[in-house]
Amino acid sequence: MGPMAAAADGGIDIGPHPHIGLQTVTWLVAGEAVHRDGLGTEQVIRPGQLNLMTAGHGIAHAEEPTGRYRGEVHGVQLWVAQPERTRHGAPAFEHHRTLPQLELANGVGTVLVGRLDGVVSPARRDSDHLGVDLALGRGETVVPLARHHEHALVVLEGEVAVGGEVVGPGRLAYLGPGRDELALVVATSARVLLLGGEPFDEPVTMWWNFVARTSAELEQARTDWNGRGERFAEVNSTLDRIVAPNTTIGHRRTG
Repeated sequence: MGPMAAAADGGIDIGPHPHIGLQTVTWLVAGEAVHRDGLGTEQVIRPGQLNLMTAGHGIAHAEEPTGRYRGEVHGVQLWVAQPERTRHGAPAFEHHRTLPQLELANGVGTVLVGRLDGVVSPARRDSDHLGVDLALGRGETVVPLARHHEHALVVLEGEVAVGGEVVGPGRLAYLGPGRDELALVVATSARVLLLGGEPFDEPVTMWWNFVARTSAELEQARTDWNGRGERFAEVNSTLDRIVAPNTTIGHRRTG
């Protein structure tokens, strides 16, 4: 998300829209925004805080300006596929004002979700996965890893060298499994997300804002949302409701 300039009444302005079968993990490095959802939640998020929404069987939400903030907005929202055992469950939302940190050589790691070197986030996770914000200074930083996880890096600010490759914003560095540690080299400073987890062994079918297992599930979710059924509770928002596209459902499948 961004970086973008925001006025008091502008910035992140995404009207009510639905999700199924996933968790949204929202993390800002600059600015602020308001989350509203069908559970009645109204929650401001600022840098250093975490919003985690679990869609389960179905939830709708909106992301809006606070109405007072002016300045830069920059952040990321990760979508995490829920496993079979929880993806049909009730929707939920949680906000964490503070998160645990890990001191590293030339940097600090904030554990958003999961566990890193014994430091554990309080945020919900439905599978064995990890998300860490790394604020890195000049020099080399060695990050301990779980060998059974596969890992990737997403650079938010600056550049980082890993394995002889320099990675900047707009690229994802896939690292694979089987590593006990990761050496990162920074020339000045950088902000990097370390993502990891056990390889997800369930097939995933995704279309628009929906994560499911079959095209029939995706079609039913679209029908339920566009038809304003009871599955998706209304969101108290002044922004326009986003209608699901009336197109043939395609999908991206992984697994």
